[in-house]
Amino acid sequence: MSGAERDSAAMLQMGLIGVAAGAASALLFASVASGSLLSIPLFYLAPLPILIAAIGWSHLAGLIAAFVAAGSLAAALNGLFFLTFLIGIGLPAWWLGYLALLARSGAGANGEAPTLEWYPVGRIVLWAAILGGLVVTIAMLNIASDADSLHAGLSKAFERLLRAQSGTPADAPLELRGISDPKTVIDFMILIVPPAAAVLTTTTNVISLWLAARIVRISGRLRRPWPDLSALTFPRTASIGLAAALAASFLSGLPGVVGTIFTACLLMAYALLGLAVLHAVTQGRPTRGMILGSSYALIVVFGWPILVMALVGIADVLLDLRSRKGPKGGPPRLQT
Repeated sequence: MSGAERDSAAMLQMGLIGVAAGAASALLFASVASGSLLSIPLFYLAPLPILIAAIGWSHLAGLIAAFVAAGSLAAALNGLFFLTFLIGIGLPAWWLGYLALLARSGAGANGEAPTLEWYPVGRIVLWAAILGGLVVTIAMLNIASDADSLHAGLSKAFERLLRAQSGTPADAPLELRGISDPKTVIDFMILIVPPAAAVLTTTTNVISLWLAARIVRISGRLRRPWPDLSALTFPRTASIGLAAALAASFLSGLPGVVGTIFTACLLMAYALLGLAVLHAVTQGRPTRGMILGSSYALIVVFGWPILVMALVGIADVLLDLRSRKGPKGGPPRLQT
């Protein structure tokens, strides 16, 4: 087989993989229409086939998958789903898959052959947070272009949801069992939903990327070495982005909402860094399993301990906590 024929066969395979992955992603996304409980985790796994195609074959296969999925949803459901899926799921998944395989040639030590320097995992996690913030911000802007309209739109949406759950007719005052002022509940939901959606989107991006990489690794198609996740690091400039987002969150109007969204995304990224620090500093300790297990259990049950992990991550960026662990510590510090 000539070189041209091999290239043609590879391109055909890549295209077929992209089409198959796009169809699978569209089915996962559309499963939420069934209304079953199982459809919820399937919906959040919609980026997974695109990421598998991008990491296991080529970022071009991932791009094909993203457009095939968006086109399939537009043809089967509604034309609006084309941009909704592409911006919310397809292109972010493709970009993360592209970054996962991004590498440059580095100089070999002591005259050895050049080695590949892969795009740092820490920066990929930050990209997952940034993409999560962008997706939620675009969704909010799709509802309204100013804070008052956004508040009114979300208020109507949440009121309809609460009426449906409580069985209150549309022409009757909203009544919630055990709650004297339903408006307070709606205002709280308006306050908490945008940052909560940002955290969920960031977490979904990271989990989908990790799961796709594991699947590709098991299949033997993962081209980059599996990273030591306990050595995860962020550049110091990431702290500037977090400080800017936090400062913007105190502004009034829509800039404050956007600032809150990006603050939530970046705090979630720093929480993952904090967990990496926890894994690193407990290596070699007999109580490691108990410490890690109880930490994850507290996060799952109560939720708020994730903020403690975020503070640990911020402290690691500023103070390099893992280098202070001592000679019994885990892996050496890897700069990103």
